[in-house]
Order: sequence, then structure tokens, then C-alpha cells
Amino acid sequence: MGNLVEYKVDSGIAVLELNNPPVNAYTHDLLREFDDAICQARMDDDVHVLVIRGKGEKFFCAGADINMLGGRSTKYRYMFALYGQEVLLRLEHTPKLIIAAINGHAVGGGLEIAMACDIRIAKKDAGRAGLAEVNLGLLPGMGGTQRLPRLIGRAKAIELAATGRTIIFEEALEMGLVNHIYEPENFWDQVLAYAKQFAAPNKASFSVGRIKRAVHVGMETSLDEGLAFEREVLFQTYQTEDSAEGIDAYLKKRVAKFKGA
Repeated sequence: MGNLVEYKVDSGIAVLELNNPPVNAYTHDLLREFDDAICQARMDDDVHVLVIRGKGEKFFCAGADINMLGGRSTKYRYMFALYGQEVLLRLEHTPKLIIAAINGHAVGGGLEIAMACDIRIAKKDAGRAGLAEVNLGLLPGMGGTQRLPRLIGRAKAIELAATGRTIIFEEALEMGLVNHIYEPENFWDQVLAYAKQFAAPNKASFSVGRIKRAVHVGMETSLDEGLAFEREVLFQTYQTEDSAEGIDAYLKKRVAKFKGA
């Protein structure tokens, strides 16, 4: 990867770190590197879980770089938003569990990145979250108006985005926007420990990824269509080594050792 997104893999966990100080705002170049990192993790059989975090201690991500967009044409801004949506769809559709480690403020497009992840873990007292685009006379353009109501409900999502209000992580937890809040001490170690439970040999990560995809598809289709997709991915898991291992371990009353395949 380049300098704007740092990428490393350790023990089945791919860490994608947004690195554009001071606020980790995203530019077109950062999105391209982020996209490349997503695709690399998606294709790597040794990667079972992705974790996204921001460089430093103050910001997860403050959204789009307004200075970069200030002098651009309307067409450029439209295409930039389109590309951002495509990148986050690629992230969301990756059949591997994705965790946002919100280690600082997550506002605007930064929160939109976090919402495209499957699980959001925030550091206690480290910042605030919200969609503040309305304060610029704009609206969330990287999926905020679509993913936020799916997470917290229509009425709360409209109110939060229309006011542009930012909220502390405890309120985000109550809304269902954040899954967990961890203490600042050893925050990153706690996140990694949480992530590793979903990676081989602890968990059949292929099945975890298909659970994610089945939920996503089912939320956007009818019950019949969702059940049909569920049957298809269930059939895929039947054909894995991990399925044979899991059943054998259960029958022999031993701890399964999964491979993620």
C-alpha cells in the first residue's frame, strides 16, 4: 500500500490504518489506496478479519478533505462521491468480518466508513460521532442517509443527520450505532483480542463471512429471496474443510481447530 493507508496482516487480521494527519480526512488518493487494501485483504486466504482504524489518538476519520474539494468542479465532486460509495460498497460486500476501531472522532464521511463495517468498537471518551454535512449546506454522500436508518431507525437517523449534531460514544451505543465501548487503556489490544475470536483457528471464518453476506442480502430482499440465498451459502459451508472439522470435533467432544477454509 501507499503512505495514506497503512496495511499489515498479523494472525489472520488485516489492519487498514487511515494515515492523513491531522484528522485522517480522505482524498481521492486515500480512497484509491483504501480500495486497493480492501481488495488485497479480500483476496488473501490468510486474512480472516479486517480492522480499520485511524492513525493517531484524536481522529478515526473526519470525512472528506474539504480543502481538496473547495476548488473542484461540480462534476468532480459528483464523481468523487460516486467513487466513495463504490469503495464502501466493496468494503461492505467483502465476505469477511470487518471491524471499525473508532479510536477518535468519527464525523461525516468518517462515520460513513465506520457504518460500512460490520461491527463498531469505540474508545471511551476519545471523541464524538455524527453526520455534520448539513452544516455545510450539503448532505451525507457516502451512504450516510442509507446506512444510518438501517442501523438506528428512520426517525432517529433523520433527526441526527438533519441537525448535524455530534454525539458522545455512550449515546451512540444506546442508539445501536456502536456495538461496544472499550476503555482507553490497552484499547488496541482489546480490539485485536475481540477480532481474533472470529479468525481461524478459533472460528470458521468462511462461515462468519457467509453469515454476514446472508444478513446483508436478506435485509435488502424479500423473505423468500433471503431464504433462497441462505440455502445457497449454507451449501457452500457444507463443502468446506471447516464444516467437516466442526462436526467431527462436536461428535468427539473436542475443541475444533478451524482453518478458515
